[in-house]
Amino acid sequence: MNSKYLRNLPAPVLLIFLITFLFACKKDPIPVGLDLLPAKDTLNIKTTDTATLVAYSVLQDSVRTDETTLSMIGSLMDPVFGSTTAGTYMQYRLSAESPDFGTNPKLDSVVLLIPYGTFYGDTNSIQSLKVYELNDDIYTDSIYYSNHTVQTSGIPLADYSFKPARYDSLTIGGVKTVPHIRINLSTLTNYFGNKLLYAPSSALSTSADFIGFMKGLYISSAKAPSGGALMSYDPTSSPSKIVMYFHNDTEDSLHFDFVGNTLCARFSHFDHNQYRDAEPDLKRQVIQKDTTLGKSTLYVQGLGGMRIRLRLPYLAAFGNSGKVAINSAILTIKNAQTDTTFAPPPSLTLVAVDTAGHVGFLIDENEGTSYFGGAYNPYSRTYIFRITRHMQAIIDGKGTNYDLFLMANDPSVNILVPNRITITGTNPTLPGLSSDRIKLEVIYTKLH
Repeated sequence: MNSKYLRNLPAPVLLIFLITFLFACKKDPIPVGLDLLPAKDTLNIKTTDTATLVAYSVLQDSVRTDETTLSMIGSLMDPVFGSTTAGTYMQYRLSAESPDFGTNPKLDSVVLLIPYGTFYGDTNSIQSLKVYELNDDIYTDSIYYSNHTVQTSGIPLADYSFKPARYDSLTIGGVKTVPHIRINLSTLTNYFGNKLLYAPSSALSTSADFIGFMKGLYISSAKAPSGGALMSYDPTSSPSKIVMYFHNDTEDSLHFDFVGNTLCARFSHFDHNQYRDAEPDLKRQVIQKDTTLGKSTLYVQGLGGMRIRLRLPYLAAFGNSGKVAINSAILTIKNAQTDTTFAPPPSLTLVAVDTAGHVGFLIDENEGTSYFGGAYNPYSRTYIFRITRHMQAIIDGKGTNYDLFLMANDPSVNILVPNRITITGTNPTLPGLSSDRIKLEVIYTKLH
């Protein structure tokens, strides 16, 4: 009806019209689907969020770190998780085969360039790096984990301290370049630079020959006494290289690049100092294995740190009193940390692990991440996982109720995740936290 017409109606007539309209539009608030089931069946739909959960944090042995898109260096001192240091083993290749350095070349300097990347932690702290030459080979077709080490010469080529300046571009030879770290490898000794400059022609004919001659570098990080940060960077980007500066009898200001690229073997190493610097409650739960502390607080840390072991011991009991259809089973995990310096992982991974240690993915994950879940919601400060089909399979005797593990890294994807998080446990004792507990909310129908 035209609104202009309504405005011209007498007030009593308009009032009667409005009352008639409102009552005519009144509908049953939940009619959808009720005509599909007999009325008695709607009474068998039940909801519970009191399913028994047993959860506690455990150490994660290691994560795979070879040929990742990003490598990691740096050190931080976390007030909860303690110390973490990261270092990178890296090969370098010739920028051009069979280079000619001219007559009577002389070394000026040799500089390692590391492009700035993303930081996790406090970038206002001083970072200290040491660089060593590798004594052993590393290979692109080998698998390396975060606890793997390679023998080095033991003599540092550089001992370099700096405060990250990741937004400051540099001008090199009149050319403006992206922000990067520059470590002079000829300050302590000229050995390495002279090794490169006076390498035999057989070592410079191909990159494969060169890698056999100079096996690579280890960029290590000194333990930060406080603060600190971990830096992820792209070791295959154009700023990632060793630049040798030299002159010869005919020319000054020459240079030659030894580059990092996707053909270079590389992997990262992480050290958590056995959690000696972690807070006492974390050490009691994870190191001393007091699993009851998981009722209060749980811990997840990337970079081969720690994960949550989760048991749902009575899932099968949902079917003890007859056939049951699981309509929805949602696991909710609440972020308990308040320190904004350390962002929570952007997502968590939930997997099942059998008694032999084999990792398996839950059947619900086949429906895609939008259904299965795992992404962090910054507004509710939660992660959720939908495990409806997993639970139904266990009730029906078609699946095994293996322990589940929550972790920051996805074992099927080779990506380094430095983030960590504290999570409200299964039965927190502090007032006001009971609603934040890790819980499984189940909606189910008793069929008979």
